[in-house]
Amino acid sequence: MKPERAALAAVAPYLWLLAFFAVPFLLVAKLSLSDSVLAMPPYAPQIDLSRGADGVRAFLAALDLETYLRLVRDHLYLDAYLSSLRLAATGTVILLLIGYPIAYGITRCAPGPRQALLMAVILPFWTSFLIRIYAWIAILKPQGLLNAALGALGLEPVNLLNTEAAVILGLVYAYLPFMVLPLYAVLTRQDESLIEAAQDLGASPTRAFWTVTVPLSLPGVAAGALLCFIPMAGEFVIPDLLGGSETLMLGKVIWIEFFANRDWPAASAVAIVLLVTLLVPIMLLERAPPKVLR
Repeated sequence: MKPERAALAAVAPYLWLLAFFAVPFLLVAKLSLSDSVLAMPPYAPQIDLSRGADGVRAFLAALDLETYLRLVRDHLYLDAYLSSLRLAATGTVILLLIGYPIAYGITRCAPGPRQALLMAVILPFWTSFLIRIYAWIAILKPQGLLNAALGALGLEPVNLLNTEAAVILGLVYAYLPFMVLPLYAVLTRQDESLIEAAQDLGASPTRAFWTVTVPLSLPGVAAGALLCFIPMAGEFVIPDLLGGSETLMLGKVIWIEFFANRDWPAASAVAIVLLVTLLVPIMLLERAPPKVLR
């Protein structure tokens, strides 16, 4: 492809990023440097272009970091921040422990059953995400299906709804396909002759798995971990429905600040902090040794 055509082909993606990422990001960043006021819109300052350069200078001078300082001073935001990272990390580890055997088992199946199993992994996407989470309420509530089954077995009922355990359960259920599919894509492309060569050299099947299969599947592990950790850290629906008022996550805090407290600067500052935090694992992945990403 000629350089001119290659440059032209890159215009559309850059325009897309400019319109749907850069511009919204700048608007949110501006809001995070503003102050909450009882007006419409509920923030200040606002730029007055009728005053020309003086209006722009007055606008920039009125921006401040007061909202970010409030986030540091208020333990509520720090607790929500740490809780979000902890729950997302816990969910990602559990997803990896569950998703890797599932993906590995699917790759070892015959083509017919393999397609059926892949369809079973994708099938939950055919139902609304909100409806699937509401279904867990019916399962986990005190008079729900889980306690009914435990009662039929003569076991004591459990109280899982409105707990962190219910949130983790919901996260693992909702994001399991995002872990299984990248792992399957990597595992299914591995050369089986490498395993055979390792076994011919004296390695047991278990050692061949840990020394050949697992290292070659690290790109899928990294992709699945990012696909799960990033959206889980900002999740709102699952902690709101399954975690109750005691479960703090940044996605829930952002919603409360925007729609309940109408504190748009605080919500925007929390969103910026969450975005910057989620950029860290992406940057670490980019700086990983090339052999890990192949």
